[in-house]
Amino acid sequence: MLEFARLAVLALAATLLTAHPRAQEVPAAVVDAAKKEGRVVWYTAFASPRSHESVIRGFEDKYGIKVELLNVRGSELMERVRTEQTVGRFTGDVVQTSEATASLMLDAGVIQPHGGVPNAARAIEGQQATATSVGSIINAFGITVNANLVLPADEPKSWRDLLSPRWKGKILSDDMRAAGGGFAMFSATMEGPGLGEAFHRAMAQQDIVFTRDVGQGERRVARGEYAVWIPQHSGNVSGLQGLPVRVLAPSEGVAYTRLDLAVLKNAPHPNAARLFMNHYLSDEIQLAVSSFGGIPVTRGVNEKLADGARVLERAKLMGTTRVATQDRDFKLANAIYK
Repeated sequence: MLEFARLAVLALAATLLTAHPRAQEVPAAVVDAAKKEGRVVWYTAFASPRSHESVIRGFEDKYGIKVELLNVRGSELMERVRTEQTVGRFTGDVVQTSEATASLMLDAGVIQPHGGVPNAARAIEGQQATATSVGSIINAFGITVNANLVLPADEPKSWRDLLSPRWKGKILSDDMRAAGGGFAMFSATMEGPGLGEAFHRAMAQQDIVFTRDVGQGERRVARGEYAVWIPQHSGNVSGLQGLPVRVLAPSEGVAYTRLDLAVLKNAPHPNAARLFMNHYLSDEIQLAVSSFGGIPVTRGVNEKLADGARVLERAKLMGTTRVATQDRDFKLANAIYK
């Protein structure tokens, strides 16, 4: 009986370790080689300066390796990498960009295998790494309503609820016809349950107003210019504290984008790049970056975050932009929302 109990305890412990595996280090030889390289050059399209500070400080304090940061828009980042690779001026080591763009970079031959990132084995379901890229953080997109204009009983519980006549002319949206949160929402709802093209053709009759000034969209809703803002970026929720708004996660799930890390081809500091990627997936950094509104990509981290207003981060992930359907979705979005 005692032996059975002991085995049961061991089995439970193994299950817990499998569910939430501990952070892992890269091989000591890689750490030593990275320290000899002395620095890592990080290119990112993730517009989150405060989280970048946490990442850089944590890495430099732990390993004594200098981090040089270039933070630009995704299109600028792609052009920077393309130019460097074409002329053979290899400066960047690690690139952080959308999952779709990382896939395009792989096809273009400008990223190389990372060599193994131990913490990538801790990825949450559906976000597994490949030999060339690992997920680093997920941004979620939901719905925000003006709390003074929309009663809790009337608020949209699903994406389909936005088709109600009550919202006609009252929805402000990030432009779905251009790269960004609006397009991520378009792509996700194209694949979402009971949504698709029919949903968007009906949405086009709702007199939606498009904007590309994302930073002001949700504040215009807070001021009462519109009743609804879509899609609400999880990274911007903390800045809405004190404003008369409510953030909602639709029942079908939230749209999302994942930012991947990859090593650029002919990176001058490949070992430091590999070490940096593994560090980004540590509990310490995943907690720090997620505190600014992202969803952790490693298991066991989201549960450690304070509840607060983390409506979107705890929601089901519905869908994202895919390379295979990206061109189709761009054309369709422009055709539907003329």
